[in-house]
Amino acid sequence: MYALVLGSAAGGGFPQWNCNCPMCSGVRNGTIQAQARTQSSIAISTDKIHWLLVNASPDIRTQINTLHHYLQPARALRDTGISAVLLADSQIDHTTGLLILRESKQPLELYCTDSVYEDLTSGFPVLKMLSHYCGVNRHALPLDGSALSIPKLDNLRVTPVPLHSKAPPYSPHRNNPSAGDNVGFWFEDTQSGGKLFYAPGLGELEAHLHPYFANADCVLVDGTCWTDDEMSRRHVGQKLAREMGHLPQSGEGGMIQWLANFPDTRKILIHINNTNPILDEDSAERAELVQAGIEVSFDGMVFEL
Repeated sequence: MYALVLGSAAGGGFPQWNCNCPMCSGVRNGTIQAQARTQSSIAISTDKIHWLLVNASPDIRTQINTLHHYLQPARALRDTGISAVLLADSQIDHTTGLLILRESKQPLELYCTDSVYEDLTSGFPVLKMLSHYCGVNRHALPLDGSALSIPKLDNLRVTPVPLHSKAPPYSPHRNNPSAGDNVGFWFEDTQSGGKLFYAPGLGELEAHLHPYFANADCVLVDGTCWTDDEMSRRHVGQKLAREMGHLPQSGEGGMIQWLANFPDTRKILIHINNTNPILDEDSAERAELVQAGIEVSFDGMVFEL
């Protein structure tokens, strides 16, 4: 199994277009050691030819063109390496890219929960819009712990894992959360035995998640904020990380403390907010992650399991 990081930033990317916080201005001006990043998305393959796109970022066109040697096999006049799309939630930064894929010759093979499907046909009707272009073949994701196989992704088994979260503001069930609002994914290659747990939005470390962290070869998980009050510290907002459905890395009960329970698992952070000091490779916060054995993903990162 191959995992390709298409984008490693949170919504808005890095630098964010309208932000002049120390991180965004620093990367623009070259005054910090940091890499620009597009909005988070990954792709999974077992043969490096057929790829499962996991979340469709608004930056998907740039990501495909930058990583065309993976995602554009050029077997025909019109071609793509993307065989299907898998959605973790209905957030704008994970679904807007579906519109960019409207030129597809075939309907998009889309896998999502019932909650996400409801959001994308009502409050944010992306799927209705696509019906006027390539169209969508929608496949429901199970939430009972059962796994599914996806055509062309040989030997890959995918298990959706419900996560504590909150539906986006345009969702008809914004104030009535359901188990399918946000899911992580357990990917297993039945041939190589490789196991990956992917959860870009993780607001609470629930007991049912422990086996996934313990048994994975690698976890690719939420790295949005360093502190719970990061937005106010940077003077760009008042919401706490946990209020937005993201567990901070530092502090009591944070991601660093949780990941220390799994010494044999490779640990990589993704979905990193533009305000997060870990983006500065020379920062004390980045050094603390290195000391804890935690990596920070970057656009174009690829690893094999």
